[in-house]
Amino acid sequence: MQNQLASSSSVHQRRSKTDWENRFASWAASPSATEQQRAENAESMIRSAIQNSPKLSQRTIRVFTQGSYRNRVNVRKDSDVDIGVLCFDSIFPEYPDENVKLARKSLDVSAVYGYAQFKNELEEALVAKFGRPAVSRGSKSFDVSETSYRVEADVAAFFEHRRYTTVNDYLSGVEMIPDDLRPPMIRNWPEQHYSNGVTKNSATSRRFKRVVRILKSLSNEMSANGISSAGRTPSFLVECLVWNAPNANFLNDSYWAMTRSVLAWLFNNTRTDQSCKHWGEVSNLKYLFNASQPWTRAEAHRFISDAWDYVGFD
Repeated sequence: MQNQLASSSSVHQRRSKTDWENRFASWAASPSATEQQRAENAESMIRSAIQNSPKLSQRTIRVFTQGSYRNRVNVRKDSDVDIGVLCFDSIFPEYPDENVKLARKSLDVSAVYGYAQFKNELEEALVAKFGRPAVSRGSKSFDVSETSYRVEADVAAFFEHRRYTTVNDYLSGVEMIPDDLRPPMIRNWPEQHYSNGVTKNSATSRRFKRVVRILKSLSNEMSANGISSAGRTPSFLVECLVWNAPNANFLNDSYWAMTRSVLAWLFNNTRTDQSCKHWGEVSNLKYLFNASQPWTRAEAHRFISDAWDYVGFD
């Protein structure tokens, strides 16, 4: 971990260990009550949009929060809230083998409600609630602009994804089809992610999520100061990296020592593909590093190394 950042920013170089401890303590804190209320207002209004839709109100739908807001690792720059709209009227199945697939074929009824229709109807509902200027459609989600009353919201349409383990047993996740089909399908496991995050946080005396907030805020500052690896590192990846660190690395008396311990372990264990090939996302149902991910092990290692140097750990 050699310091390659001498010319990128002089601000962080003037901070002492005490200065960093105070900054880390500030970054570790949960969002303010005001920020939380504005996020809850956005969530409530989107639920209302679904309930008031003549088409969607007839469907079996669950509206849920996901991402940083749901998992309580959002920081000040994460000003938006991610909301999923999950329809159970159709499913995307995944089978472990052909025998299970053939057995399910005789049990499953072909869906007549397509994903494209569902997403279009969701757009209609959002426009009816918020007005056309406030709603923009992206390939993966709808953006609902913020006001003084609510934060910006990213609203994604999902069908249930079922990963069958036997003919009758399955893991329930969510799946979407991006408009541009890049990638063709996106599968996520928000409930498992949430549950595993809570378990990790409890096992580390509530320090796991604090370290995530610290490193996400650090990444934001690094990016603002021109550190390119930070700008290329999604906050979701930061959370997953920290989740893979052993619980023992969080058992320190100071945020400075705790952050140093986690970064050191991550640096040493992302040097090679072999050392972290079995790491998972927080859900533990998707590998963190494989060809389907939009990041690589080498990119993650570069960010970790740059974060170490930026703080000035030795």
